[in-house]
Amino acid sequence: MNFTLYIWRQRNAKSKGKMVRYRATDISPDMSFLEMLDKLNADLAAAGEEPVAFDHDCREGICGTCSLVVNGVAHGPQRATTVCQLHMRHFKEGQEIWIEPFRARAFPIVRDLVVDRSAFDRITQAGGFISANTGPAPDANSLLVPKEEVSTAMSAAACIGCGACVAACPNASAMLFVAAKISHLAHLPQGQPERRRRALSMVRAMDGEGFGNCTNHEECEAVCPKEISVRFIAEMNRDYLRAALTTAEPETAS
Repeated sequence: MNFTLYIWRQRNAKSKGKMVRYRATDISPDMSFLEMLDKLNADLAAAGEEPVAFDHDCREGICGTCSLVVNGVAHGPQRATTVCQLHMRHFKEGQEIWIEPFRARAFPIVRDLVVDRSAFDRITQAGGFISANTGPAPDANSLLVPKEEVSTAMSAAACIGCGACVAACPNASAMLFVAAKISHLAHLPQGQPERRRRALSMVRAMDGEGFGNCTNHEECEAVCPKEISVRFIAEMNRDYLRAALTTAEPETAS
């Protein structure tokens, strides 16, 4: 298979970028999208040209680093699929493919298709964990949790933090990511002691990073490779409002 690729090239965060046309030839339909880029880069290197920089790690749909916008869609045209799991057989012979980085003020471009998504790390550091000292690990069956709650917590915990929700949202909102991180702990008994503080601190950290607000377009759910439901946003909003109304702000020195 042969394709015409239009790829965003940008030397660094301060330089101007542009779309550059390339030809990808002799591509197997069984190649993943990243393997196709690997072959393109090998051909570019052999010709003495600069390879295209892009993020990747596990290539198993787990790490979330392979984040690209393919033909205007975060992670490409295949629903519930990361770019590393997207295969070239889903494209037509000779098709034009446009490849861009995620675009959001909170995700500055580092080089070519690579963006800095450390804002997600800082949001998680603001409260996406359990810090209570629970002592040694108890027997797995000693703490009973309803199956429905476990299933809901696992559905939220499936978020891989790829940022597709931000890239797809017209407001560049990170609320689906933050809601998933908050909700997966909110549905477990271990997460209850810090539930209010977690909602407050993580939402405030999200706002501080410059992400936009949610206006219910639901594009985030449509492109999420793990199909995280927007209902978690509603749960996060309830937790945040309850926390804001019942948690006293610390006094500041005059």
